[in-house]
Amino acid sequence: MKLHYAPTSPFVRKVMVLLHETETLDSVELHNVATTPYAPSADVRASNPLAKIPALERGDGPALYDSRVICAYLDERAGAGLYAAGWDTKVLEATADGIMEAAVLMTYEMRLRPEDKQSPEWIKAQLGKVLGACSALNARWMSHLQGPLDMGQIAVGCALAYVDFRHPDAGWRSDNEALADWFAAFESRASMQATRPPEG
Repeated sequence: MKLHYAPTSPFVRKVMVLLHETETLDSVELHNVATTPYAPSADVRASNPLAKIPALERGDGPALYDSRVICAYLDERAGAGLYAAGWDTKVLEATADGIMEAAVLMTYEMRLRPEDKQSPEWIKAQLGKVLGACSALNARWMSHLQGPLDMGQIAVGCALAYVDFRHPDAGWRSDNEALADWFAAFESRASMQATRPPEG
């Protein structure tokens, strides 16, 4: 299998953490690509018509794309049971993906658009989604996050790490002490340390 990836993508990081946690990293060839919404990689477009990463080429069928699809496939292939909690895990993963999406949109607005065309209102709206989701995690999901490792935890860990990476002043820890404490412990896992994105 070949994974088209970029080490700074939080969606890619979910897949990479899963591979580390399931000890199946050796089963995947990593193909580092340079891609942006304005200049998508031809290799990625060949695997994913949406030209987004991650995309996973496999020998027994069409390429897979969307991190949730890829993670579910790799989890089943490894027999790891990271979706064993069913809908709760899937809702938690979807919440984390929403944090990632909002944070990535903030990044695009601030890094790809000329400064005079950036929208502070748009950035504020996306930050509101991030902070709202973090408040919900802190209020409703701590018992799940503190339970056995699953894909929801991996996704939340990668989402919060991306917010810290690209938006260190977002302030998501304010009034979310339980979530912040959980993340501090989760971030120390070997899989998270091994997948830390490079600066830049």
